[in-house]
Amino acid sequence: MNAIPRYRAWHGPALFAAGYRPFFLLSGLWAALAVPLWVAVFANALPPPPMSLPPVVWHVHEMVFGFGAATVAGFLLTAIPNWTGRMPLSGLPLAGLAALWLAGRAACLTAGLIGPVAAMIADLAFPAVFLGVVAREIIAGRNWRNLPMLGALAALLIANFLVHNEALGLGDTAALGNRLGVATLLALISLIGGRIIPSFTRNWLVKQRPEITPPAPFGMIDRAALIFVIVALAFFVIAPDGRVMPWAALAAGCALALRLRRWRGWASRREPLLLVLHLGYGWLAFGFLVLGLATFLPWLPPTTALHALTVGAIGTMTLAVMTRATLGHSGRKLTAGAGTTAIYTLVTLAAVFRLSAPLAGAQYLFVLALAGAAWSAAFVVFAGLYGPLFIRARA
Repeated sequence: MNAIPRYRAWHGPALFAAGYRPFFLLSGLWAALAVPLWVAVFANALPPPPMSLPPVVWHVHEMVFGFGAATVAGFLLTAIPNWTGRMPLSGLPLAGLAALWLAGRAACLTAGLIGPVAAMIADLAFPAVFLGVVAREIIAGRNWRNLPMLGALAALLIANFLVHNEALGLGDTAALGNRLGVATLLALISLIGGRIIPSFTRNWLVKQRPEITPPAPFGMIDRAALIFVIVALAFFVIAPDGRVMPWAALAAGCALALRLRRWRGWASRREPLLLVLHLGYGWLAFGFLVLGLATFLPWLPPTTALHALTVGAIGTMTLAVMTRATLGHSGRKLTAGAGTTAIYTLVTLAAVFRLSAPLAGAQYLFVLALAGAAWSAAFVVFAGLYGPLFIRARA
């Protein structure tokens, strides 16, 4: 059989030649802008924009359904052609999909002007259309192994609707929707990270450090860890204050830590591009452990676990995946230079500062501002360093 071309011929802007290009760029830019905006509003340095959601709810919503969804879209539009052997989405359809995402961000920011119904329609258009695009590719390619991706995208769509449902005044469902959205992103990190981290580590060790025992193959511990994660996330979404949730979270955290230990992450410390994937998965395990311990440690702020899982795990893993995928698909060497290493350092500082802020007493706002600045700086550097790779043809 003839090899399937990697990309369709596209003679327009290089930005729309492949899915990772517009969506990774939009994800980075929105992460860099939305968090400082939220911090400024929270600190009363700026008046709230004309949104229909409370600022706290908008902040979580935009990190999950804006930043997170764009990253997921960039990853899936790049990975699915490898899974199915079908041609990737590119050109005008890709540009239209990116335009729907942008319309959703603008609508949520100005919902107080255009009305909650119009904001909901504009914001839900992107996840609904994207779900249809991914379903078409997976079903046409008969790639049944990745059908769970459709379940994850459907969960994000439903979660987004639940947030807007409260803006419409039809029920107190925004917190539930945001929890479901966060849980879906964490489930994806657990699943996809469990595929790519040991694989990338094994390939690197074979070439660079063949004397090191490679990561353990997928087995019973991995299956158990995934089951524990799904159970813990289910209780996190449905009964976050219930008696079972902390024990389920502790079990998930221990299982993830054991799973991570089998992947030989410390042996990859010479290559930050690889080590950061282990760090991101480590934040996932740590976040679940803190989520479980928070019930038994009254001095531990309730937001600590949430930000370990979001700023730490989601923030680190998204940057790790976006930098690696961009380098590989743009024809660059898979190694982290000084700028990329700075990105990883900044997002780690953001997570540490954000977890420290509630413990800083009178300096809470100052430490929160440091966290926001470090987060924004990480994505500003990402956009500045990797932006040219998104708008130029493949090397």
